[in-house]
Amino acid sequence: MDKGHTLPQDIWDLRHCLRMKSKYAILLVFVVALVIIEKENNIISRVSDKLKQAPQSLMEVNSTDPGLVLSENESLLSLSELDSAFSQLKSRLQNVTLQLGGTREPAVAQGPRRHVLLMATTRTGSSFVGEFFNQQGNIFYLFEPLWHIERTVSFEPGGANAVGSALVYRDVLKQLLLCDLYILENFITPLPEDHLTPYMFRRGSSRSLCEDPVCTPFVKKVFEKYHCKNRRCGPLNITLAAEACLHKNHMALKTVRIRQLEFLRPLVEDPRLDMRIIQLVRDPRAVLASRIVAFSGKYETWKKWASEGAAPLNEDEVQRLRGNCESIRLSAELGLRQPAWLQGRYMLIRYEDIARSPLQNAKEMYRFAGISLTPQVEEWIQKNTQAPQDSNGIYSTQKNSSEQFEKWRFSIPFKLAQVVQNVCGPAMSLFGYKLASDQETLTNRSISLLEERRAFWIT
Repeated sequence: MDKGHTLPQDIWDLRHCLRMKSKYAILLVFVVALVIIEKENNIISRVSDKLKQAPQSLMEVNSTDPGLVLSENESLLSLSELDSAFSQLKSRLQNVTLQLGGTREPAVAQGPRRHVLLMATTRTGSSFVGEFFNQQGNIFYLFEPLWHIERTVSFEPGGANAVGSALVYRDVLKQLLLCDLYILENFITPLPEDHLTPYMFRRGSSRSLCEDPVCTPFVKKVFEKYHCKNRRCGPLNITLAAEACLHKNHMALKTVRIRQLEFLRPLVEDPRLDMRIIQLVRDPRAVLASRIVAFSGKYETWKKWASEGAAPLNEDEVQRLRGNCESIRLSAELGLRQPAWLQGRYMLIRYEDIARSPLQNAKEMYRFAGISLTPQVEEWIQKNTQAPQDSNGIYSTQKNSSEQFEKWRFSIPFKLAQVVQNVCGPAMSLFGYKLASDQETLTNRSISLLEERRAFWIT
């Protein structure tokens, strides 16, 4: 009797419980819907207000069609058109940012990060060509950081010691390309303290080391051996420099201390790097003429022999010249053979071609590197390759480039040019430099000593 009475009551309670839960569920859904609708209305209202307040000039600068953004009553036509308008605005702003040289903190890198190595020897115009990358805002550029290694680690030329120096240079170079600038602290003298140093070689030749936030406030009574050119900065904070390097879209480095291309293979094959190697060459007769002026003390015997001829040239110096030319030639031949590990990653270019058509060749180098050339770089090239006369400084990057590249023909006697031709003949032949038969040929500008070749570009 009790059991039969309890069962219907349980069923009734269950039905009542389910009805109450359904009511609560409907109420909860209704409340959530109201909240969502209210939030959407607030968002659209705020966006609409912002657009109403936006200056007309901003729309004009970004070339956004006002008809897509605002109707006659200054309200948005629809939520889908709002998305479209903002997508256009974002795209325009990104394009403007790229044209201005990139941002300091790119939240999303524009394409893959490239690592560009400009590989040259002294007095080949590498400082000038390096500026093509130094002037681009989204590239972290270093000028001759391996100078510190050469000054600190002593290697005798030739044999195993030459291989040892090349390996040290390569390992340091790899760390620098990965933005590990702390590696330099082992070679800078005096040693940095708390990651601060006023002795970073030619700091002023790397814009990335002289701009905010790397350029810290100037410190009085602190001697800066290598200071920034256009502003006064405190000692280089290597930590800030390393962070700035990581925030740039790309990395570029110029060095005259790596001549054996084959030693760079581990860097090219390193999955952390996307290497592009540009080997810059110049007529060895022009290189010698420039070195005699820039490094007068080291080439005193060459000058005396050329002017007096009293004593023969030092055979060791002649052999050193031969070795330099051969190392350049062998590296170029390796690159031109296009081994699998170098395909698409090596470019050989002559300084003379750049001097005659700087902007065209700059565009080719950037295209090879896979980086977009900004208007700021183009402006710098136009300004610094059409100067009325070259700057007097031996390290100047301001040139009347179309005239400058042949000035050496009037500053070197034929007997010196003949020595260079004798020891560097194979390299000159490979790079398209013609031999001069006598002094008249050497100084006659109507006779070209340059074969008409465009930049050697391997894709």
